[in-house]
Amino acid sequence: MKLHEKIRAVRKAKNISQIVISNKLNITVQSYSMKETGKRPITTNELEIISNILGVSPSNFFDKEFNIKLNKTTA
Repeated sequence: MKLHEKIRAVRKAKNISQIVISNKLNITVQSYSMKETGKRPITTNELEIISNILGVSPSNFFDKEFNIKLNKTTA
């Protein structure tokens, strides 16, 4: 799973809308959607903000074990 896919999966699992995250990032929902689909890059600063909203550490998104746990919760 790629970074943007993990972010999307966690956001959906926590029932948080793209609107909430885009507002915190001060970008449009369309811009955020493009980040979540991998069409635009996610900056380090954005990852920190998104992680804070989702209640996970940014490093979790790069942990292989997190990938396995995420697959189990979204399956």
